[in-house]
Amino acid sequence: MKSLNQKMTVLGTVVDVQDLGFTLRLRTGDNLTVCVGAGTSFMVLSNLDGLIYDRFPEPDNVPVVAGDDDITKGIKYKVKKYICSGQKMYVQGTFFQNAGNERFEALAVRPFHYQPDKFLFEHHTHWWLSQMATMADQWLQSLFGDSRTYDESDFSRLYRTNLNIYGGKTDDDIQDMATLSRLIYGLSSAYLLLGDRRYLDAAAAGVDFQRTAFRSLSHDGRTIIWSHARRKLVNGNLTYIPSLMGDDAGTIPLYEQIYALAGMTQYFRITGDPEVLDDIMRTVRAFNTFFLDDSAVVPEYPGKKGYFSHIDPATMRADSPALAHNRLRKNWNSIGDHIPAYLVNLILALDPLPQGAGKDIERFLKKCEDMLDLTTDLIIEKFPEADCPYVNERFFADWTPDQGWQWQQNRAIVGHNLKIAWNLTRVANYYSYKGQDQKAKRAMQLAEQLGKAMVDAGLDKVRGGCFDAVERKPKSPGEIQFVWGNHKDFWQQEQNVLAYLILYGYTGTNLYRDLFRDAAAWWNTFQLDRDNRGVFFRVSDNGDPFISGRGMAGFDIAGYHSFELNFLAHIYLRTFVYSGAGVATKDDRSEAGADFCLYFWPAERSQIQSLNVLPDFMSPGVLDITSIKVNGKERKFMAQEDFQIPLQPDELGKEIVVSFRSGRLHKQ
Repeated sequence: MKSLNQKMTVLGTVVDVQDLGFTLRLRTGDNLTVCVGAGTSFMVLSNLDGLIYDRFPEPDNVPVVAGDDDITKGIKYKVKKYICSGQKMYVQGTFFQNAGNERFEALAVRPFHYQPDKFLFEHHTHWWLSQMATMADQWLQSLFGDSRTYDESDFSRLYRTNLNIYGGKTDDDIQDMATLSRLIYGLSSAYLLLGDRRYLDAAAAGVDFQRTAFRSLSHDGRTIIWSHARRKLVNGNLTYIPSLMGDDAGTIPLYEQIYALAGMTQYFRITGDPEVLDDIMRTVRAFNTFFLDDSAVVPEYPGKKGYFSHIDPATMRADSPALAHNRLRKNWNSIGDHIPAYLVNLILALDPLPQGAGKDIERFLKKCEDMLDLTTDLIIEKFPEADCPYVNERFFADWTPDQGWQWQQNRAIVGHNLKIAWNLTRVANYYSYKGQDQKAKRAMQLAEQLGKAMVDAGLDKVRGGCFDAVERKPKSPGEIQFVWGNHKDFWQQEQNVLAYLILYGYTGTNLYRDLFRDAAAWWNTFQLDRDNRGVFFRVSDNGDPFISGRGMAGFDIAGYHSFELNFLAHIYLRTFVYSGAGVATKDDRSEAGADFCLYFWPAERSQIQSLNVLPDFMSPGVLDITSIKVNGKERKFMAQEDFQIPLQPDELGKEIVVSFRSGRLHKQ
């Protein structure tokens, strides 16, 4: 091409500063000279709260020489003020290529901090809290207006899956169960981290609505299948039991049933509500009755372990011919999604076994632990493929990879590979906590394998962020071959951030911290919708949002991934980064930075005698409890290694605040 000009976004570290520009080193190893002009703007990273963080000091000794006009002086001033060697930043500009000459002119320079190496999303203690609060408030405002109290009827009347980009109504007023559950998860997580009672009240109302509007009990009351959706009609409501969604239409996909538990499980962690736990138990029993590939349960099934992805709503069987391309299939969602959607949070709530718990709870905890082992083993044993950086995601009943299924074919979703890396590291923490070091090592081998592989096979090393769907066997070995384009979806950016942050926390490897910073920089620069206090579902490779056909809420964006990211990023940062793991120095480890707290509200009707408060699966010695308050009053406690707090009857129905500090802070 003789001549080319195009918009380009680059992420890099400043390695040289000139009077009228600077040089960036990209993760590819390339150096790029950036030309700064009169039209170049300098914008320090901002959050959803709209605060301006530009606190760069005024520069000394701006290199002005005789003959410089005012424009040149202004450019030199900005370069001197905002640019220094070692600084990481985004630059958006125009790349020109003509007759063998190349030039990159900056339109916008976006630093991530105003103090050297103090990234706002890493060192600002309220960054993720503020982001979560802004989103939670916007969700409640969009759905319920100015109301400050919420009940089941509010959700019945006003909840809707689809909201336009401004948070307003669309023509489609369907109420999807799985998206409702995801919103309940988000609101519950917001309460856990922020302690705003409105979020808990809204989550409680959402739980009540989910249980009354979508629950379908078996004849003996032992299992629950959750309806797909509910639609309001002129006269009454219409409930859809089978899915209405694309390739899942007409079936009961396990994926939707799994995410039915996401909200209730996070809510149960806060309240210990026994009725909610009972519904969770009956749903898990349905998984192991209808979806489990166990010939002892269904003699006609092959008995190759794992869970089938779909069942026929008429026969409740996975081998029904009516399932067509979904007959006797297994996939990432039917195996791996058990772990983040509910198993981690359920085990956190039940292990150690709550004081006074009956044998049924003890048996259920054992079942959850067995399911965690099963799904982890299957991911490690069945999903990787030699000589391919990506896992297989779909399988026949005998675990032969299904590389001809519908849209997936022999393709990878980058975010799923990162999600496996993130969740296997969580599981490794759990095994370490249990003293099962060989299991932890085995999980970490695949977690690190995928984390390292995605650097070349899934991340954008020029712009940051991770890509979406790619061919597992590209035409040119070593390249990233895109399926539908080189765009970037918000939920996969969440996996990108959390995968490298927790890998850094577990290993202390500096590369993972750098990759986390790249991922968090992309999320906070391009994935946030600052005008509407939400997130963009999809953006281009350069970070430009796709607006057409997208809204604040829909079946694939429902207040789950963004809240999960804020919740765990805050906890992981306080625990792993401020603890001094890896490259952090003693000066980085201020006691304030390593502290955080969680909020609980055990229900009066729960009659629970203890509360499990460990924030996430953590290795031994990583966290300590520093204080407990009940209704604002500090109470005495004994710091227990199992993170179980005994409760008195008069402490039920009250706010319990548990403060934590990274255990590494004082053990180094």
